[in-house]
Amino acid sequence: MGRIFWTLLGCGAAFSVCAQDISLRHDLDGKALDTLATLVLRFNDGLKGKGRVVLQDARGLENRHVLPHLALLDPDDSMEFFGTRPRFRPLHEVMREGGQKLDAAMFYPQVADAADDASGRIQALPMGLALPVLFTNRSAMRKAGLDPDQPIKTWLDLQKVAGELYDHGEKCPLTTVRFAWIHSENVSMQAGEPLVAKQGSAQQVLANGMVNVKHLALLASWQKSRYFHYSGPGREGNRRFLSGECALLTGESSLYADVKRAGIDFGVTALPHYDDVYAPKPADVLPDGAGLWVLAGHKKPEYKLAASFISFLMRPEVQKEWVHATSYLPMTPGAVTALRDSGMPQQLLDATQKRLSVSRKGSTRPKHGPIRDRLHEFLGEEVNFVWTTGRAAKEALDNAVRRVNAAIAPPAKAAAAGKR
Repeated sequence: MGRIFWTLLGCGAAFSVCAQDISLRHDLDGKALDTLATLVLRFNDGLKGKGRVVLQDARGLENRHVLPHLALLDPDDSMEFFGTRPRFRPLHEVMREGGQKLDAAMFYPQVADAADDASGRIQALPMGLALPVLFTNRSAMRKAGLDPDQPIKTWLDLQKVAGELYDHGEKCPLTTVRFAWIHSENVSMQAGEPLVAKQGSAQQVLANGMVNVKHLALLASWQKSRYFHYSGPGREGNRRFLSGECALLTGESSLYADVKRAGIDFGVTALPHYDDVYAPKPADVLPDGAGLWVLAGHKKPEYKLAASFISFLMRPEVQKEWVHATSYLPMTPGAVTALRDSGMPQQLLDATQKRLSVSRKGSTRPKHGPIRDRLHEFLGEEVNFVWTTGRAAKEALDNAVRRVNAAIAPPAKAAAAGKR
């Protein structure tokens, strides 16, 4: 038994000690975990006992404060993974020191934009990205007398469908996941309203623009009418759609594989948009999601092994296997080429390639770091008052913006703001 165990972990002889171990923390399950475990085993085998990557399930840890070397997570989940917000090392720096090639030009522009800093340098490996989409339960729609093939293009279209579902006995017509990303960042992006703007040398968050206030007020009216059911700021709504409890879900394209495995008769379409704003851009949605982050505080040989593992994950044939199993977005043009013969719909690959190839020049999306962390944190807290106390949408968003800008302001300005 000992021999088999150690062989599976990638070390040759029974009870042998690997030359170098690095840990990778995750919260995956199902097919995604199986695929990652297979890839890790393949990488470890290639090292021939000189090192190994060890998977570490975040849900079974007694001491989360002992940091791993790598973590596959959305930064929003840092507190859940670690019990605190740990310090990450920029990926571009780790790869350079480890003698491995990595720069933003290797990725699709929109993929790089989701994982870089303000200077365009890659901060984490964007291997868990998705696009915001609308999932529909076609059986529930037919039961309500609706045509499941009728396009739902705008938020008004969605309101009509949700109303019909409710009128025909559907208790949860619509829910959502990742509220801040889908219903703030992407709604702003489609309407051409920046979420972040320069104010002198500092940045200011503008998440209380006209379209954001309008949208949150609309959702609040849907909640009162029982058309919309808020499930939480994270991915809590996925379970409600997969179980059939909710008929519609504004969610992540990466749920596609799980919905398919669940045996649901489903449809997936573009995220709805507002067509009554100036020059709407319905296709301008933002890829986002989990990245493979490198934790600070480890030794140089460990970082060198981590860099080699990340280069392995960048190989087109490895990306092909990962994307096909998980429905996450391909990171590079080479990955899409490798996927062409995988059985994935060519139309889907063409649409994905078209969106991810759009230049990131002039991007106004909040970058991973203090601004985005605070925006998601405070927006989640303030929006909750809209559902639970009936707080006005504008007041909730104004409060969130005020709190974010006070938190990210330089110390002198923050102190002055606190006195007012």
